[in-house]
Amino acid sequence: MKVAIDQGRCQGHGRCYELAPEVFTDDDSGYGTVIAPDVPPAYADQAQDAVNVCPERAISTAE
Repeated sequence: MKVAIDQGRCQGHGRCYELAPEVFTDDDSGYGTVIAPDVPPAYADQAQDAVNVCPERAISTAE
């Protein structure tokens, strides 16, 4: 699984990096950013949870 964040849509709620800290983190302004664009299988469920709870639907996935 690959993940990306649309920075134009992200509002900095922080749910992504709270749910999947091995995949996402926050930048200096508090907006989500991807640290593991190729999600390791061990963190795929956490990453998918982050995708599902993002209020702006700013996170996209691909296989």
